[in-house]
Amino acid sequence: MAYIYQQAYARNIGWVTPAEQAALRSKRVAIAGMGGVGGVHLLTLARLGIGAFHIADFDTFDIANFNRQVGATVSTLGLPKVDVLAAMALDINPELKLVRFPSGVSHDNLGAFFEGVDLYVDGLDFFAFGARQATFASCARLGIPAVTAAPLGMGTAVLNFLPGHMTFEDYFGWGDKPEMEKALRFLVGLAPAGLHGGYLVDPSSINLKEQRGPSTIMGCELCAGAAATEALKILLKRGDARPAPWGYQFDAFRNKLVRTWRPGGHRNPLQRLAMMLAQRRRPGGNT
Repeated sequence: MAYIYQQAYARNIGWVTPAEQAALRSKRVAIAGMGGVGGVHLLTLARLGIGAFHIADFDTFDIANFNRQVGATVSTLGLPKVDVLAAMALDINPELKLVRFPSGVSHDNLGAFFEGVDLYVDGLDFFAFGARQATFASCARLGIPAVTAAPLGMGTAVLNFLPGHMTFEDYFGWGDKPEMEKALRFLVGLAPAGLHGGYLVDPSSINLKEQRGPSTIMGCELCAGAAATEALKILLKRGDARPAPWGYQFDAFRNKLVRTWRPGGHRNPLQRLAMMLAQRRRPGGNT
């Protein structure tokens, strides 16, 4: 059977118009990271009918990825994530215009990575501080809207950084701070409501210093649904895509949705208090 775009995405019609579906086909989305969230972001947006992608990742699949990464299987062990996910996306839409960046994102290739891009979706590892800071700074400079959806427990925390509004740096205030400080600011800033913390059964599984923490496939898949919905609203200019300092956290385990607002970002008194508490609770903190 021949692949025909209009037939492949016909079941989207009703939630989008035929004209909007055609518009999505013309959009180009950049995604850095093809792991837990990045890989499922790509496949979800491909099924939405986005027509072009720039994807970046330098890593290969390992057995430790099996619990959450859609490209991780026995047959893909040791293979480059960017190639595996590219093949999966092209199997959904063989007409995709897909550019791979197999060395990941860096200052050397950010210009090419963001060339002609309509939207950036963050799929980087939590601890990829340098790459994340560089990508969001580029988005702010180039006027490219950016979405980050973080998997936290069995839920997701979502922030949009849109042109003309608060930037990633304004919100988190990373600057040249140490990595541990960046990790704490990122964690607290992503989810001021902290819905995920109450059901963590083994706190020792989180070690920011060793750059490790627990994860679930539920969190990654919820991230993809949330990020793709924000992408649709931003790309079609329809719906309420609120920019940071607005955000929201949905937790499926707690059956809760909380919309957050932290004017001033990291400077907000409530955010500063949350940071102080996080500092005291972490290993080696004040308590």
